[in-house]
Amino acid sequence: MQGLLDDYSELALWLQSLIALAGLAVVALAVNWLIKRVLLRAAAPYLDKRSDTVDRSVAWLATVIPLLIVSRGIAVVPNLPAEVVTVTVNVVKALIVLSVAMAISWALNYANELYARRPEARSRPIKGYVQVVKIVVFCGAAILMIAVLIEQSPLLLLSGLGAMAAVLMLVFKDTILSLVASVQLTSNDMLRVGDWIEMPSMNADGDVIDIALHTVKVQNFDKTVTTIPTHRLISDAYRNWRGMSESGGRRIKRALVIDQNAVRFLSGDEVAGLRRFRLLDEYLARKEAEIAEWNRHELSSDYDEINARRITNIGTLRAYVIAYLKSHPRIAGGGFTLMVRQLPPGPQGLPLEIYCFTDTVDWGEYESIQADIFDHLIAILPEFELRIFQEPSGLDFARMAEHK
Repeated sequence: MQGLLDDYSELALWLQSLIALAGLAVVALAVNWLIKRVLLRAAAPYLDKRSDTVDRSVAWLATVIPLLIVSRGIAVVPNLPAEVVTVTVNVVKALIVLSVAMAISWALNYANELYARRPEARSRPIKGYVQVVKIVVFCGAAILMIAVLIEQSPLLLLSGLGAMAAVLMLVFKDTILSLVASVQLTSNDMLRVGDWIEMPSMNADGDVIDIALHTVKVQNFDKTVTTIPTHRLISDAYRNWRGMSESGGRRIKRALVIDQNAVRFLSGDEVAGLRRFRLLDEYLARKEAEIAEWNRHELSSDYDEINARRITNIGTLRAYVIAYLKSHPRIAGGGFTLMVRQLPPGPQGLPLEIYCFTDTVDWGEYESIQADIFDHLIAILPEFELRIFQEPSGLDFARMAEHK
């Protein structure tokens, strides 16, 4: 009989503990529901409606209150072993630290979003700095959580970290390098979101879409995304096309390779025929007067024509191309360079390089303007008795065989 009474008494004690635990859980859940479903919704009109990060930050911070209720209330639950109470309190305190860290993290995200709305955010993002602060917050939270769970002072853990400094330096090597690189990129204005960069070593050629602490994302023109470690943008070479975009003009630098066998002097009748080109009027008049004056002073009356200066078809073409580019409505003037020059001749012919700038940086328009210019120049070459150099093809050999 006594044993049965002892069993009933022990069961009553367990039921008492379970009822108290259930009541504590109900109170904590009720407070959590009241805060998040009632108070936070009532405060919603006063929060930033354009972002949900501030709501998440407040929600994590509000989680601290139910956890505090559990940490305080577990001590008044009857008949619980002291070890259970201690472990529960320590775990709840660790969760409180985690909740505060998460609230700070979302608050930092919100601060970054607020800054991103400012005009200067595009050129000077702070995302990398925000991530550094997050790392510090979560590292500090991890130390505090471990200290709470093992019931030791955080200073004891920090003193132990001194012996692990070399290991930590190795583990966080990329983070440290990326932090230094991020500071240099931002302070020197070397990279902005939206810049077109070209980095062959990383197969990157496109627009920068994100600059973070560890990585920079580049969306290539084929719509693939290349992820570049931030520190590689300091140690490796890359090309930033921002200067071209800001200047408003994009360079054309392409050569027409002229067959050197076609280069010759022009006769008087051929020069007269070229007067049909309105763009050559000024050049021909000036050149003829200059050559006539030189010949009159430098040569005797009975000179051989071979000793005289004469107009060439390649020189006349060069003058025509310059005049054509200057009159073209889509070629930029002002401070932009415009020239037509001969490059050193080689086995493939005489390169005549066109160097100028379009009045737009749009890629599609640029290619269209460049193509129109070279379409015209290639088509006009026969008027100057010139031709493009081209390696012999099968068609050339077939024609040679037909003439035999």
